[in-house]
Amino acid sequence: QIHLVESGGGTVQAGGSLRLSCVASGRTFQLHAMGWFRQAPGKEREFIARIWWSDTSTVADSVKDRFTISRDIGRDTVHLQMNTLKPEDTAVYYCVANTYGSEEYWGQGIQVTVSS
Repeated sequence: QIHLVESGGGTVQAGGSLRLSCVASGRTFQLHAMGWFRQAPGKEREFIARIWWSDTSTVADSVKDRFTISRDIGRDTVHLQMNTLKPEDTAVYYCVANTYGSEEYWGQGIQVTVSS
């Protein structure tokens, strides 16, 4: 079992930046990839970014010019750097972890609010 804790959310004005972090604990030796999704009120969950332990990463076209995903040296934490934030980026952001055994775990989610 893997437990995920997100941090770094909050409220920022349009044009500002935030960095989200997600720390994994538990059976982290099974980790194959970690990433981020977001869900705005009344909308479906949207894929944002994912990074594999091979260091290959994918970022959604809608945000790839502004968002960057990275993994720290300890291999148990991922970050999402969000620049030039827009009001439409307002959502609950969820960290996700994928294992080599094809299991998927989710964090509780953190609120990001971008004011106009």
